[in-house]
Amino acid sequence: MTKFQTAKIGELKKNFTGEVLLPSDDLYESARRIWNGMIDRHPALIVRCATTSDVVRAVNFARGNGPLLAVRGGGHNIAGNAVCDDGLVIDLSQMKTASVDPGARRVTIEGGATLGDLDSATQVHSLATPVGINSTTGVAGLTLGGGFGWLSRKYGMTVDNLESAEVVTAAGAVLRASTTEHPDLFWALRGGGGNFGVVTRFEFRLHPVGPDVLSGLIVYPISEAKSVLQQYRQFIGKAPEELTVWTILRQAPPLPFLPEEVHGKAIIALALIYAGDPKQGEPLIKPLRKFGTPLGEHVGVQPYVAWQKAFDPLLTPGARNYWKSHNFSTLKDGLLDAVITYIEKLPSPQCEIFFGAIGGATTRPAPDAMAYAHRDTQFIMNVHGRWEEPADDERCIGWARDFFNASAPFASGGVYVNFLTADEGDRVRTAYGPNYDRLAQVKRKYDPDNLFRMNQNIAPV
Repeated sequence: MTKFQTAKIGELKKNFTGEVLLPSDDLYESARRIWNGMIDRHPALIVRCATTSDVVRAVNFARGNGPLLAVRGGGHNIAGNAVCDDGLVIDLSQMKTASVDPGARRVTIEGGATLGDLDSATQVHSLATPVGINSTTGVAGLTLGGGFGWLSRKYGMTVDNLESAEVVTAAGAVLRASTTEHPDLFWALRGGGGNFGVVTRFEFRLHPVGPDVLSGLIVYPISEAKSVLQQYRQFIGKAPEELTVWTILRQAPPLPFLPEEVHGKAIIALALIYAGDPKQGEPLIKPLRKFGTPLGEHVGVQPYVAWQKAFDPLLTPGARNYWKSHNFSTLKDGLLDAVITYIEKLPSPQCEIFFGAIGGATTRPAPDAMAYAHRDTQFIMNVHGRWEEPADDERCIGWARDFFNASAPFASGGVYVNFLTADEGDRVRTAYGPNYDRLAQVKRKYDPDNLFRMNQNIAPV
């Protein structure tokens, strides 16, 4: 920092409600760390905002002083876009307040909240909106990229349930975006990522879910994976939208319901949730137990919030992570063969490949109804490379890339923008699909100088 910049920081701190952290501050080191342990960046300044006014001050500071700007919600983005080297980080993690109107079935929640914060607030009223599968994920990043999870087959993408957003633009203006207020901005926010401003508050539509749901895991040996996947493909194509089943292929964690000799061996797991009356779900899931000879299962009625945290132990912060992703309209036999081949040569016990079944309600909006365009997608695949030591980087990243290439011939061409890593700039147009050019027009209007560029960036026209 130059003396001039130091003086400017003094100005920033005046009337600032939150914290302004410099590299010399005690909290700086923990504040710069994010979920993906591969990201090791050192911002010049971290601004922990407490109010929308704080965000306005931080945006104005960034625009007036020229540093690279990053925006942190939950800090979960795989590409590490929540932090930058030598620039300014607007950190929303202290802004988590939620307000639920159970009669109107609406929740308003601030931009630093996690999925756990959202679920905790809404499940008090047995209400929920479709979000992801790891409770520590940030609401903001997940939503702005589209958002999908266990409830999406029944209730759509997260953006399909967004009613309005409070946005701080590059000009420092605070706007409310909805179908009637700044509708072009609202269209772009629903899938266009963090390109258009800092969203400080989201309003979602809610649905009756829980508080208890039928959910759990049924685990099969990898030797039966081809048959299980073929039966799964047929089953999910006919399943009611209340029932969601995903497939996960990996080495078995030491789950108590699995025999000890299975721990560390390759398996395929069916992860399921029925979003209606558990008694109605029971007969519907019976066929899943007959796809082969299960190694074990843990299925029952449990709180929805518990199921939303079920995979948290496998997704703790700090490990090294590298992802590759494709969208699929169907799971062809050649793809199933490729999956099994690569699961049999996993480079780390934590690596996995999963297929998230969406379809149903996610396919109903038109591809141009909002920025999220991939309405033909039935399955979103994530090749999740995860390991602990930097010495394993090349091997684990190579495995993920090799399988990505092997599975590409069977993909539908699109990709979920939140699963793009930092080295996939060539896929940005693919992620935004046919809506890219319209997004670039909106970008020119609300961020003509590309202040918000630490993202899967849409350049202004």
